[in-house]
Amino acid sequence: MNTGAMIDADRYLQRIGYRESVALDLETLEALQRAHLTAIPFENLSVFGQTGVRTDLAWSVPKLLDQERGGWCFELNDAFGALLRTLGFEVKYLGAAVLLNGPNVVIDHLTLEVQLDEPWLVDVGFGESFIRPLALNRPDIQDGGSGRFQFLASPQGTTLARLDDDIPTAQYRFKRVAHQLTDFDQASQRLQSDPTSPFRDKPFSTRLLDGGPDRVTLLRNRLKIDRGGVITEELVSPADWPSVLDQWFAMTVDPSEMPQA
Repeated sequence: MNTGAMIDADRYLQRIGYRESVALDLETLEALQRAHLTAIPFENLSVFGQTGVRTDLAWSVPKLLDQERGGWCFELNDAFGALLRTLGFEVKYLGAAVLLNGPNVVIDHLTLEVQLDEPWLVDVGFGESFIRPLALNRPDIQDGGSGRFQFLASPQGTTLARLDDDIPTAQYRFKRVAHQLTDFDQASQRLQSDPTSPFRDKPFSTRLLDGGPDRVTLLRNRLKIDRGGVITEELVSPADWPSVLDQWFAMTVDPSEMPQA
């Protein structure tokens, strides 16, 4: 499939539990984003288990719909972008450099620009980040549904920042240049093959609860649940992973993709 490919929108909407009518407006776009973030986890278990993932729709859509799995940005945002296009939205795939661990100029994230009356940033593959579309042409602070966010302009591109106690923390930087999915092959292969990559070392699965901002996150040795800003944690052993994945994420994965005792 190419980036303009049509997909089975009815099956996809059923997968994310979206049952309302679809209009090409901001209300629908936000509802779709929240539904996706609730139903389909951001998870790296195939990368952690080194079973291999690809950056094309022929891979990501069956993984999400047939296997009822989640994935990372190259799987989630490419598939969600294809869904939005099939529904009639105007979508661009954007390449971004993740800044969570400091300065970076290498594209290692795929995100989405959706054009309505104005352009909006949409993302379903960046973990604990914004959960509603953000207006790309606005320099002021915006409510991202899970916190406050702001776009900071620079000659290097636009930086998405999250405000923590009024201090901006950079999330990722991007230029508003449309990409093809094949443009992300190198980044995907590098992050899969690099033994120091956090995607190789730290297994996780996370999703929203009931549209957010509440969230459940499974890490190597614990389950973290955030309800109303109150975080509770419980220890999880490798033997517990299959039942926890089933209970909280409705996922079944191969044992090679889970932590081992």
